[in-house]
Amino acid sequence: MVAPLPLRFVTSAPDVAHLPDVDAEVAIVGRSNVGKSSLLNALGNRKDLARASKTPGRTRLLNCFEVAEGATVVDCPGYGYAKAPARDRGRWRAMMETYLLEREPLAMVMVLVDGEIGPTALDTQMLDWLRANAAPHSVVATKHDKVKAQQRERRKHDLAAGCQLERGDITWVSAVKGVGIDDLRRLVRLWLDMERR
Repeated sequence: MVAPLPLRFVTSAPDVAHLPDVDAEVAIVGRSNVGKSSLLNALGNRKDLARASKTPGRTRLLNCFEVAEGATVVDCPGYGYAKAPARDRGRWRAMMETYLLEREPLAMVMVLVDGEIGPTALDTQMLDWLRANAAPHSVVATKHDKVKAQQRERRKHDLAAGCQLERGDITWVSAVKGVGIDDLRRLVRLWLDMERR
């Protein structure tokens, strides 16, 4: 087992200006209820690190977690929550665009896609936008445990095709069963260049 990430909550920022100064950062993005908070808890091997909610759209701020001095992971608001007022959705969209394009320490954007249902139109829009803006990103398929064993190979193929990627480009995880969590911990350490910290 790879050691859990020593994540520690630092702050909830309403915008980029309120984030701490760091050397390297990894962002976690995905649609509402894709499992961002559950994944963060699994990476840190804690149940109380990030509050997972059954209510979509609960995360409305940039929630910042320190991994090491000068290195952070940011849990971003979920996209696509239709019940939020249009004004709020517009504000979140503008905040996210500013964050993803202008945050200098941002080393990688982890795009979480629900492995059970595959990429939605919102997921493909996010991936297209990241590609168009040459933003470094990696796709993580969540909820591996919800995909029936006999359907997994087909689902991996279909999800990769839907994301316009090769199967090997996607990290499959289950926050519940621990599948792929060690691999993702290694990747986060690599992206944050933690060997030098």
